[in-house]
Amino acid sequence: MESCRCEAILLGVADYGEADRLVTLFTLEQGKLRGVAKGAKRSLRRFGGVLEPFARLSVQIVMRSGLSRLVEADAVTIFPLIRGDLLKIGYAGYACEAADLLLPEGLPNPRLFRLLAAYLEHLDRFPPSPSDRRFYEVNLLNILGYRPAFGQCASCNTDIGDLPVRYAGVAGSLHCGRCGRGDRAISEGTVNLLEKALTTGRFGAVSFLPAELAEAGNILDPAIASHVCRPLKSLAFLREMGG
Repeated sequence: MESCRCEAILLGVADYGEADRLVTLFTLEQGKLRGVAKGAKRSLRRFGGVLEPFARLSVQIVMRSGLSRLVEADAVTIFPLIRGDLLKIGYAGYACEAADLLLPEGLPNPRLFRLLAAYLEHLDRFPPSPSDRRFYEVNLLNILGYRPAFGQCASCNTDIGDLPVRYAGVAGSLHCGRCGRGDRAISEGTVNLLEKALTTGRFGAVSFLPAELAEAGNILDPAIASHVCRPLKSLAFLREMGG
């Protein structure tokens, strides 16, 4: 059994028995891991009350097949300004749950770790924004290789990069007018903003108008849903909060 020190974002946590907690960690060095923090509900010395969703931690882990063992955890930041705002909590919880459901276990993904960390840092400092949520989603899908192609029709492979209107089909795929009859129209402006979100590398740099947000959702929401095993619980909460 190998013990290692990792930088981690806590994607999920649940009680386990009377004293333990089950944790899902997205670590910079080891990728996504699931483990048991024994005595976490009683030991302030080893865990200090920091095992809370979307906290950024420095953790000591004993690596095992199946469930690893979390030995100790220290807070890098718990993002306190997120925790004081219900809408921010909704966005942070959604970002972590989406990463959890899309990430395979045990495969390091430094680009995605940096994306999630940057999003949480931005949420902690600035008002929550639907544009930043879409920015996160398109980059999440892109890093994992799930992003729909913006330049070709998913049905006939014709070039649609210069068309003023495309159409969003099943799984967020884009289609030309001939293949996309009956699907939802997507404007050139919305696609241009999504492409810009892939190149700017900075939250807050891309802003969608309400109509463009709706069109971006018609692409990104089904694209994410097609790659997860169940509906995102946090998405229902986020929608109730108006996010």
